[in-house]
Parts: sequence; C-alpha cells; structure tokens
Amino acid sequence: MARMFGTDGVRGEANLELTPELAYRLGRAATLYFDKGGSRPEILIGRDTRISGPMFISALAAGVCSAGGHAVIAGVIPTPAIAYLAKKHKMAAGIVVSASHNPFGDNGIKFFGGDGYKLPDEVEDEIEDIVRRLGDQDDFYRPSGHLVGSLNYRKELLQEYIDYVLSTTDVRLDGMKIVLDCANGAAYEAMPTILRSLGAELTVIHNEPDGVNINDACGSTHLESLIRKVKESGANIGVAHDGDADRCLCVDEKGNVIDGDHMLVLCGLALKEKGALPGDTIVTTVMANIGFHKAVKAAGGRVEVTKVGDRYVLEEMRAHGYALGGEQSGHIIFGNLATTGDGLVTALQVLSVLKRSGGPASKLTAMMKSYPQLLVNVEVKSKDGWEENAAIRKAIEAEETLLGENGRILVRPSGTEPLIRVMAEGPEQGQLEEICQRIADVVRAELG
Repeated sequence: MARMFGTDGVRGEANLELTPELAYRLGRAATLYFDKGGSRPEILIGRDTRISGPMFISALAAGVCSAGGHAVIAGVIPTPAIAYLAKKHKMAAGIVVSASHNPFGDNGIKFFGGDGYKLPDEVEDEIEDIVRRLGDQDDFYRPSGHLVGSLNYRKELLQEYIDYVLSTTDVRLDGMKIVLDCANGAAYEAMPTILRSLGAELTVIHNEPDGVNINDACGSTHLESLIRKVKESGANIGVAHDGDADRCLCVDEKGNVIDGDHMLVLCGLALKEKGALPGDTIVTTVMANIGFHKAVKAAGGRVEVTKVGDRYVLEEMRAHGYALGGEQSGHIIFGNLATTGDGLVTALQVLSVLKRSGGPASKLTAMMKSYPQLLVNVEVKSKDGWEENAAIRKAIEAEETLLGENGRILVRPSGTEPLIRVMAEGPEQGQLEEICQRIADVVRAELG
C-alpha cells in the first residue's frame, strides 16, 4: 500500500483525492496520537487562500474536537507562522492546509510538532496507521458531554508572527524600492505590512486572492510578471513568495533571477564573515548548481549535500549544528531563526545583506556563476519501479557518458505530484535540451 504522506504532507486534488472525510480522520488521528494521558491537546490550524481551504479547516477541526482536542484556528497565514506559533504557545501540534506552489485545485495537509519542526517519518507513519484504522472501524476514544473538544478562532496570531519576523533583522529598508509578488497566497497580508514597517518603498503585485488565483502565473514559480515590474519601475530588487510563503525567490534590478543557490551563497558568506556559520558549512541538496559549489569553495566554505526536500536539509543541519541550509527552489532555513523554511524571514535576510552592502542587487547576483541547468517534468501514471526500469537506466547512462565530467544528470520522482523530473546540467543549453528530451521520451514511453 502506498504511503499516504509524501515529502511534504498529504496532497491531492481537493474533494477528489484529498477529501474532507480524510481530513476529518487526519485531525482525529493526530489528536489521538498527541493526547498523552488525557491531555486534551491544543492543535493550531492555518491555511493558504485556496477555495477549498475552509472546507478542510472545518473537517480537520471536527476531527480534533471529536477526539477531545482543542482546535485553534489562525485563518489565512504563512506556513512557517504555524511552526513558530505552535512552538511559542506550547501547543501539541500545528496543521497547515496548503498545497504550496501547486495549482488552486490541489490542496494538502501537513503537520508540525509542538517543537515547531515537521514530524519525523516514523510519527507520520503512526498517524497514518491510526487514519487507516479509523477508516475500517473507528473504535477509538470518543468523548461526550463537557469532554467534547472546542474551537477557538485566533486571528490576532498573525500579528504575533509579523512581530517575530520583524525581530529577525536590525536593518531598516528606507530608500529601497522593492516589488513584492505575494502569489495571491498566504503572504498577501503579512509581507506588505512587514516591508512597509521597515521603511521600504513598496510596490505589491498579486495580492488580491479570490480562492482560485493562487500561484496563477505569479509567485516564485512564475517570475515573469515580477521581472517586468522590477524593470519597468526601476526597483532595486523584486521578491516573490509561493502560495504558502515558506519559500522566496528574488530578482535583481536588471531582471536576473536570484534563486535559492544565490541566496545561500550571499547569506552564507555574510554569516561566515561574522563568524556565525558553524564549520563554515552550508547544507544543500543534489539539485544545487555546480556554480554554487564553486562559489562556496572559492570563499573558503564547504558544502554538505542531501537528497531533495527541505526536511532532509534540516535533518542534516540539526544533526551537526549547522546554521544555514536550503534548496535552489527558495526553501531556505536559518537554523538560529526558524525551525522550518520561512520565505518572509529569508527575504528579510537577503534584503538586509543587500542594504548593508550598499551596492546593486546585481553585484550580489554576480557572486555566483550559474551553469545552464534544465529541468523537464514528465507526467507518469505511476512512479513505482522507475529506478529498476532497464530502458530508463540505459538512457540515463548513455547521456551521462556523453556529458562526461563537464556536467551531470539527475533523474528523480516528484515527492508531491505524479511526475518524474529529469535534470541536466552542463556548459551548453542546446545540448542539455537534447539530453533531457531523449531521457524524457524514454520515461514517457515506459511509464506515461
């Protein structure tokens, strides 16, 4: 039986694959798991701006209350805010209803523990086991009378999170012209408030969510409108979040993209100069650009590499006491500031480095030379068994031989969607396009 939890919670098309019935069982199962000795746990729940969000919030809260827990509803709020607030208020857990950068028709449910960290795989497995047992025959504890759980709406929690983000920098942004793309998502209220509080001259785009326009040709996965606006307005920099605001990407004044690799280099070297980068080490994933590795090495730093997924980056950071890690996609973790990737905190750290430098954003972009990198997503019926497929293995090996030491190929399944991702990196874009297409054709023929 396939595992219910992916690399970032439970996801699917809302009301078809991810149903309110499943959300109810997830809320109930989590409460039963975290109820230690009749503690009647408090569980914080927040969401992004998708039209299906209120439906899932209601179902989760019903599940929590049915097991005697207390559901605290924070409303529309960035994902990292749930991690921060669950820890601050000593709640048993936090739940986020979001499918991050996916289209509005999808949704997801992901959990944080009371320590602010994403749940370990083994805890997710225990909750999943309870969910499956609830689906067969629910003979678990069901309180009545005054022991039924309660529902509490706490809209003021968003301001607490805003205050926390502001506390992560001592740099004012007066005189800095910034274009902010909120992706019509969870950052639409918090981030404009934060940047204006710091004195930035702000232009905000894609901050009118209507339930269906989240991530629609906007946000960190669609930077075209941000690039145009930055160049048109003569801004110093552009910032884009994804739908749930746990990541961000930036654009310099010339329209060049400052991705996660660039942000790790510039923030990592700034920390290194202050003696605040333990082991002079930055943690990243196998997707990091070759140019990232070269830039860090040239500056006297070192890199630790994990498999794709911010949870694996964080595991490596916690295991060895590293302060900085992240992904090319913009999931950046500042270990001394947050327990998870936080797009708002990340943006402030980047803006603070830029403000202190006194130079244009393009000067920071030039700290790292990006080698051409191409990613092709192949839709498949099933990701199961792709690694053992002889035809796919043969195609990858042939292209690796062609590239030699001048580049690399990485083929992996998506953790959240029915996709096989084919990535090639090397000196020539045209060659990469041919390589990716040949491998993608084989994957599509075998699994599509």
